[in-house]
Amino acid sequence: MFLNSQVNLYADDVECVVDFYKALGFVETYRYAPEGDPWHVEVKGAGLVLGVASPRAALTDHGLRVSQDGAAMELVFWCEDVDSAYALALRAGAAVLREPHDFQDGRLRVAWVADPVGNPLELVQRRG
Repeated sequence: MFLNSQVNLYADDVECVVDFYKALGFVETYRYAPEGDPWHVEVKGAGLVLGVASPRAALTDHGLRVSQDGAAMELVFWCEDVDSAYALALRAGAAVLREPHDFQDGRLRVAWVADPVGNPLELVQRRG
């Protein structure tokens, strides 16, 4: 029935968000820009396809009122080394939500950052 899946993030500045995920190693796979500024760009990495879409495009093309506000979801990235992934995310422009720390009696190491429009990313490392 279902063939594939992706997560779409809404951003007033699509290019800024795309650049952030590219700095984390994602690769651009699709771009739609009918009026110069991109309305929808897809990037792929870490086993995930992320679509970054303009709220203006959602309204114009589909009559949907959406925004980049809110934090009712988070993207989770499993990492080999949370501290290195955290440092990379900060260099790429992420904001600190919670610094790396051990969790669940040391079974996991986790950190949270926010992408340029505030979407939370949880970075997780399985330990021993």
